[in-house]
Amino acid sequence: MEMISDIWVNWFEGEENSYNVCEFYEWRRHDFIELLDQIPLIKVEKPLLDYIENDLQDLPQELLKDVRNKSVLCKNNQREIIEYCFIATDGERSVVADTLGYAVPIRKSRLIPRQESLILQKSEKMDVAQYPIPYGGYRKKEYHLLSLRPELMLGLTRKERQLKQLLFMALDQLHASGNVEEMRYWYTEWFPTKYVASRSMNFDYAWHELVSGMEHGWSDKHNDLCERLIRGQSYFEKLWELEQGSKVQ
Repeated sequence: MEMISDIWVNWFEGEENSYNVCEFYEWRRHDFIELLDQIPLIKVEKPLLDYIENDLQDLPQELLKDVRNKSVLCKNNQREIIEYCFIATDGERSVVADTLGYAVPIRKSRLIPRQESLILQKSEKMDVAQYPIPYGGYRKKEYHLLSLRPELMLGLTRKERQLKQLLFMALDQLHASGNVEEMRYWYTEWFPTKYVASRSMNFDYAWHELVSGMEHGWSDKHNDLCERLIRGQSYFEKLWELEQGSKVQ
């Protein structure tokens, strides 16, 4: 373990998929960015780093014990101790995690490029700390409409990823309605040449085909359907407006 000074972090809270812990070039002005005065760096095995990045499960108790109260944030000219906060690296990539006092990596951040490079250089001379993943932590990651598979987000910008998640939140709500006529309507909006065939489709078949047709990539067609699908739903519309007004720092 090494202590690192003056680290910029941009906290993404409650994220269980690494693609939502945005790289520096996707940071925005309104993000929760802080400067940590000091923070411990630990080198871990790749499976544990994957576990930290892509889950919200308990961290190894020995890891928590080793990093406890070693991170410091200077706020309003006062030093504030952070109970469980650290940088983890496998020598190829890094992630910053903060448990907010719990055992779960609730907040996560990437590093700015200069600091990422420094961390990887330091890690070359560090030994790998052996922290076994807690019992029950080894499980196949389950993906679903509200937690899309990473390959479905490849190549998308932060804005496109956020809008795609919004679209699939709206699709999940559409499915919950159980309204076959509404399902057929949105099916034909996506597949306009299949109107006749849609008339005889049952709810589940139309649903499966609609999701399968929309899950890959992001396009103007996705964007248009998302905007129309959320119309009249104030919470979804607010999320839409936030993304439309967002700008990279």
